Amino acid sequence: MNDKRVLKPYDVQVSIAAGRDAVWDAVTQPPVLRQWFGWDYDGLDAEIQQIFVDEATLWAPERMGWADGSYLEVSGDDDTCTVRAVRDGPPPEDPDRYDGIEEGWRVFLTQLTFYFAERPTGLRRTLYLTGETTGRQALNLIDGDWTPVGLRVASAVDADHHLVVVAGHVHLNSPDAARTEVTVSTYGLDDDAFGACREAWVTRWAPIADRADVTFAGMPGPR
Repeated sequence: MNDKRVLKPYDVQVSIAAGRDAVWDAVTQPPVLRQWFGWDYDGLDAEIQQIFVDEATLWAPERMGWADGSYLEVSGDDDTCTVRAVRDGPPPEDPDRYDGIEEGWRVFLTQLTFYFAERPTGLRRTLYLTGETTGRQALNLIDGDWTPVGLRVASAVDADHHLVVVAGHVHLNSPDAARTEVTVSTYGLDDDAFGACREAWVTRWAPIADRADVTFAGMPGPR
């Protein structure tokens, strides 16, 4: 009996109101990647270097690929473009099966879209909240118009103009509590303002999430 788990195919794509060349720089140049990719922790620079430089193979036109057969491509013109994160493969037996890489791309490409749509100034500083809660509770963290990105991810901009992305390991409309991750992206905050932002989010997150934790710059990466 073969228990080898087949990698799930996916095709996650976004449209961005920016030129192809600028977006290609944003997915290949580490200083720009740090302004939208992932979340702050002490290993983020090394992670960006590993994924987008050391392990990536660049192909023309604008496409990069990895050893598992997945790839990221940028297509378009000087005004608009499409970014696709793809892993090809046969249709899975369970198309609804959770895949952390697929859902990760939904989060990351949402952050990339915000970066180009809003052109925020100043360095990005993030909060990465983790714990077990329901999608309903997570989406009640702020008053805002949530935009679904698939069934497990949604994004909104809060009253302070911070991007908030909620990602669940189950559908966000499920009544079941499950692992949930919230990434809050801020830009241009000094230490005092960021500290106040962090405390406000800790106060909101801890009561609704079991095993609640918050990761931010200067802390070890999440396990």
